Amino acid sequence: MRMVLGIDTGGTYTDGVIIESGSEKIFRKAKARTTRDDLTIGIKECIDNLQFEQFDQISLVALSTTLATNAIVEGQGCEVGVIMIGGEPLDKLPVAHYAVIGGGHDPGGLPYKPLDEERLLQALAGFAGKVAAIAISGFCSVRNPEHELRAKEIVKMQLKVPVICAHELTTTLGFYQRTVTAALNARLLPVITEWLDVIEQALTSRGIKAPLMIVRSDGSLMTAAAAREKPVETILTGPAASTVGACTLSGQSDAVILDMGGTTTDIALITNGSPKLNPEGAVVGGWHTRVKAAEIYTYGLGGDSYIQVKSKKLVIGPERVLPLCYAACRYPHLIEELSSAKLTAEMFAPYQKTDCLMLVKNSNDQAGWPLSPEEQELISVIQDQPHSIYYIARRLESAPSYVNRTATSLIKRSLVTRIALTPTDILHVLQAYTLWSCTAAELGVSLLADQLSVHPEEFVARAVDQITDDLAVAILQSLIKMQGHSFNIKENRHNIFVQRALDTRANDYFTCNIRISAPVVAIGAPVQAWLPQVGARLNMELHIPEHAEVANAFGAAAAKLLERVEVVIKPVPYGNGFSVHLPWEYKTFATLETAVAYATHSARERVCSHLLAAGSDNPEIRIERKDIVAACNQGDEFFVETILRVIGAGEPKLA
Repeated sequence: MRMVLGIDTGGTYTDGVIIESGSEKIFRKAKARTTRDDLTIGIKECIDNLQFEQFDQISLVALSTTLATNAIVEGQGCEVGVIMIGGEPLDKLPVAHYAVIGGGHDPGGLPYKPLDEERLLQALAGFAGKVAAIAISGFCSVRNPEHELRAKEIVKMQLKVPVICAHELTTTLGFYQRTVTAALNARLLPVITEWLDVIEQALTSRGIKAPLMIVRSDGSLMTAAAAREKPVETILTGPAASTVGACTLSGQSDAVILDMGGTTTDIALITNGSPKLNPEGAVVGGWHTRVKAAEIYTYGLGGDSYIQVKSKKLVIGPERVLPLCYAACRYPHLIEELSSAKLTAEMFAPYQKTDCLMLVKNSNDQAGWPLSPEEQELISVIQDQPHSIYYIARRLESAPSYVNRTATSLIKRSLVTRIALTPTDILHVLQAYTLWSCTAAELGVSLLADQLSVHPEEFVARAVDQITDDLAVAILQSLIKMQGHSFNIKENRHNIFVQRALDTRANDYFTCNIRISAPVVAIGAPVQAWLPQVGARLNMELHIPEHAEVANAFGAAAAKLLERVEVVIKPVPYGNGFSVHLPWEYKTFATLETAVAYATHSARERVCSHLLAAGSDNPEIRIERKDIVAACNQGDEFFVETILRVIGAGEPKLA
């Protein structure tokens, strides 16, 4: 029997499953807390929690990871030098070193001017000793990559560093976005290489010698070798894996997918079993890329979202914290400290009475930013174990509000994390989920109920209603955006029709009902508790499949290999014939059909070779052709271009 190990590292939990290849039956499943400072720790713990000893039966390991996404958001990676051929950057770049040189092509693939090799050599001399990788991006290089390829040759002769070209990562126009994509890919090279080295060592240490594959941002698999070359394609792999897992587990091929984790809720759409892709490319950390990724809408609402009272209103998320119930299980003394806070806290505090602080990383100098004396004093109090904000204030002989301000700076720098009331605590109070300390959760509710001047039962009812409302708005807002509309529900909550549609308890002269016509598949650990109420509010067909809590890891294990090549064929400008714009070359032909035949053959060969190299013995190939014509004033039509898409799919190689 051959098994597949699937692992997903989410923002809060790392999930693992072992499934049987072919039947996709789940034999083992487990969870572990994600260790953000070192993802491998959480992965190792998750593997151990599977309690599976026949690792020689593992034939494939598939991972989806937050590593690349987190690295981009946090500005991690190596120093990169960017060579821009034929154009200036339209906005800032994710690098400190870049140079613009002459060259580039027009949309028809013809050069604007020759490549300025002398200026390139000058730029490389300036980069020497300052950068660890080079990214090259040429204007319209997807129409003709010759300048990028020549520049790559020169870089390899001058510098002993990795080189990536923009045309190797995307076939989509958009000079600035392709430049950003290439720069981010180069920056991620050492990050993903180091991580894969450690992962492979961890798997080997447990006797797992199976091939390792990584989920791409479109939900397909890529080999570890491909991930080392193109790490930018691993961004947003968690949501992508969730769409695959939800689709397979539920048996739904056309549905809205809602993935509620500890940190966020992600919403996507699947059609014919495949996620809808974002035509503009993924956006990560504010950087617009040309990476093909599932169109995902993300909301800061999860099981570990921060519940606060602000200006006598309940606010949930988007900040993630450790649940009180979980922390008190590990550190029981927090219950006594919270009980003390109940007696001493003032009624109208400008901070959250539930807050506790825990040290996660000790440093006297974080990225050149030294700690202030106040920050050092706070860290000294929580050096060995977490404490409530009131305990810390007493130890420092300071006001809790002052401690809170100091803590905020340390939290932003990932040195300290906050422990507070969350939706997970609300479930513990309701006895819907009782894995950890219900006492701590009840204390947290009581403290914030005092802060809101309501009874604890009323506080819980309001929290449940708001979480339900926020999830309903998230689904509706995502569907509105997917249809290309700009209507913002939150900005129009005063609209009487919006109010009536969302407030099912309204007792007035008229009501409005909303019905979601597409089935909604909900996955993630918290959905069983929250989504049935949302389904009733939106009149939607809700599916919560078995194993929904590990659907992302299952999606990684069940994902397939997929390769795409898109080719554009256009009339040769100012001449006769047709130009073929393959991602790796530019050629011209006398007739359209000879151009189409060459493009189809070349693209098919490239797709098949990549799939075979990844271990797919018998890939399925699909070819799509679209001829685009336009009408003239006299009613005639003229040929604009042909777009060919060659798509190959196959099963990954099993050991």
